[in-house]
Amino acid sequence: MNVTTLPATPSCRNVSEVLNRVGDKWSVQVIVALLDQPHRFNDLRRQVSGISQQKLTRTLKVLERDGLVERTVRATSPPQVDYTLTPFGHSLAQPVRGLAEWAVANMHTLYDNRARYDAHSGERGSLDS
Repeated sequence: MNVTTLPATPSCRNVSEVLNRVGDKWSVQVIVALLDQPHRFNDLRRQVSGISQQKLTRTLKVLERDGLVERTVRATSPPQVDYTLTPFGHSLAQPVRGLAEWAVANMHTLYDNRARYDAHSGERGSLDS
């Protein structure tokens, strides 16, 4: 299927909604962190560098709501909570990991290209802001 020739239909909007949801910075990192094994909250927070407790809580709730992450409370004292990818989450995790690996492998090329573009066009600032 050639997506570049598809008209902007409701299904295209649905694809955009899904990509916005699962492709945000924190969701990608949480999904990749959970790919190999379940994690407890604080372990996840250490794995996902820079995420606040509040943002991790929100991200996990969104991923749980979408059926990508399962939250399991163990009856211990104090209760322990584990997060794991569901089978649906695993179906997304491999493509997300591939994207993350591509980003890491190409980060320097991207930055070099931006610097070259900015130097050529006389720009001093970033277009990302």
